[in-house]
Amino acid sequence: MNEPVNSSKAGQSFLTRREMLSRLGGGFGALALTSVLSDGGWLSLAASESAPKHSLDPKRPHFPARAKRVIFLFMNGGPSHIDTFDPKPAIAKYAGQFPEAIQSKTGRKKGTGLMPSSFTCRAYGKSGLEVTELYPEVAACIDDICVIRSMHTDNPNHEPALLMMNSGNMQPIRPCLGSWITYGLGTENQNLPGFVALCPGKPVVGPQLWSNSFLPGIYQGTHINNKEIDPKKIIHDLNNRYLSRSEQRGQLDLLQQMNRLHLEQRDQDPQLDARISSLELAFRMQFEAQDAFDISKESPATRQMYGEGEFANACLVARRLAERGVRMTQIYYGNGQPWDDHADINNHRDHAKKSDRPIAALIKDLKSRGLFEDTLVIWGGEFGRTPTSEGAKGRDHHSLGFTMWLAGGGVKGGLACGATDEFGFKAVENRVHVHDLHATILHLMGLDHERLTYHYSGRDFRLTDVHGKVVDGILA
Repeated sequence: MNEPVNSSKAGQSFLTRREMLSRLGGGFGALALTSVLSDGGWLSLAASESAPKHSLDPKRPHFPARAKRVIFLFMNGGPSHIDTFDPKPAIAKYAGQFPEAIQSKTGRKKGTGLMPSSFTCRAYGKSGLEVTELYPEVAACIDDICVIRSMHTDNPNHEPALLMMNSGNMQPIRPCLGSWITYGLGTENQNLPGFVALCPGKPVVGPQLWSNSFLPGIYQGTHINNKEIDPKKIIHDLNNRYLSRSEQRGQLDLLQQMNRLHLEQRDQDPQLDARISSLELAFRMQFEAQDAFDISKESPATRQMYGEGEFANACLVARRLAERGVRMTQIYYGNGQPWDDHADINNHRDHAKKSDRPIAALIKDLKSRGLFEDTLVIWGGEFGRTPTSEGAKGRDHHSLGFTMWLAGGGVKGGLACGATDEFGFKAVENRVHVHDLHATILHLMGLDHERLTYHYSGRDFRLTDVHGKVVDGILA
């Protein structure tokens, strides 16, 4: 029954029993909540309508930063370290064999034989670091690059390895690196996203790779499908032909007020919070984003330096975003897992051809504009590939030892950090786990990975969980 509560005064508004119980229950709950918040020193925030909100405003780092921004060149699919930046000539001696040295590491007596690289290598630069013929233009910049040859991760499957490399966890439940960085530092340009993910489609895992997870929605990555480079097609529906800017602002303000009231009734709804934040960002973006993505404004010489193609255009856009104050740009090499060459490792030649010139151009361009010293450039995939063969010409996934490299942003150039064994099977010297890589990236950005935490679900979380140490040897 839903009968009104009796009242002896005529004309007085009535409460139903259900409404009365609801209000009483809410009141008792509020008293208890007020007590808890008061104990924690948060009473003033609970009672205030102007409690501080998360924003992308620039924030001070924990200590002086060596880098201000990150460009992460992600070779999704898993490039082979043996065929790129960690040549292993000893494999040729045991071609087709499964030597005892590998048997002891795998615990197996049988396995597919070792497969030598079909790509020649040579030393480059004053440092004399060896690189294969796949990356000649990047190799010409090797004295600006720190090659980490001792990376390892926890799982040789794409989904968990992709998530680990991007969020420090093998399940899609944690914020990604870019979200942690923008949470810790904000961004320098409020008219552009703090974190942009350029991907022509999506990798196997998808949007979780640039997800804010339980961090406030404003820190999520903005995915741009860069398969189409026309800025008006990359970012749809920013221009309104029928309303002036002031009229659009008025409509958005009203909509945002309604959305915030809706959000207040729903505790901890990150997807709703992200949608509300994206509306505000989209309005601010319409007058600056199209300019940032318009590479036609670059000189013919610059366009020629980067070359043509999706990845080349994305690298040029990344430089334009960097100079406009975007905190992190992540470029995925292609849709799906293009570097996942199980059938024929010689397909790496095509991938490298499409990425070699743009990457070298990015390094040179950043240097010429005075941006290289405080821009951290990262190259790598979710794991490497086996020194043994899969089928006749391919290589399988490999997580025990692989290569990534860093450049600029406070990193020593012309350095090889760590090493795998003589066959490239396992990281054996100065081993660097993904958690260590994340700790080092945050350190270069002026953030202590142990202090950068967010309280959620009853405890403090961080990107590196309870792991990670800074790789001090690579710091300039």
